[in-house]
Amino acid sequence: MPFCTQCGTTVEPAAVFCAKCGARQPGGATAARASAGEEWLKSISASTAGTLCYVPFAGWVAALIFLATQRFREDRLVRFHAFQGLYLFVVWLLVDIAIGSFFGFAGVVVRRAVTGSLKLSVLCGWIYMLYKTSHGELIRLPFLGELADRSVAEQSSGRP
Repeated sequence: MPFCTQCGTTVEPAAVFCAKCGARQPGGATAARASAGEEWLKSISASTAGTLCYVPFAGWVAALIFLATQRFREDRLVRFHAFQGLYLFVVWLLVDIAIGSFFGFAGVVVRRAVTGSLKLSVLCGWIYMLYKTSHGELIRLPFLGELADRSVAEQSSGRP
C-alpha cells in the first residue's frame, strides 16, 4: 500500500487525494488513465492514424493528438495527413464563418445557397480523403497539400 506524500497515512493505490490531509497524490487514477491512453496510441497503426485525421467535424481532434504525441513525431506521412486534415477543417470554418458573414447582406436564400454548396464540397472532400487514405493512397489536395508539406518540412528542420 502506498503512503501519502504529505502526512504519511496509508492511501489506496488509485487515490488522487489523501483521505486524512487532502493532499494530491502522485499517480493515482490519472496515471491509470494516462497509461490507457498511451496503450491506445501504441496500438493504432500509421494508416489508421492518417485516416482518422479526415473524420468529418471531429478529425481535427485526432490530428492534434497525433501531432502532439511522441509516437508519431518522426512519421512524416501521419504528420502530413494531420496537417492536411487540420487545414481542411479550417476551410470548413472559413466557409461557415467568413463567407457566411460576407454573403449575409445578400439575403438568407443566397447566403444559404452559397455556403451550403461550399460546405457540401468540403464534406465531399472529407469523405473522399477518408476513402483514399483508408485504402493507403496518398492524395495531396490542391493548396492544402502544399501547406501540409511545408508544415511537415518546417517541423522536421527544427525551425519555429
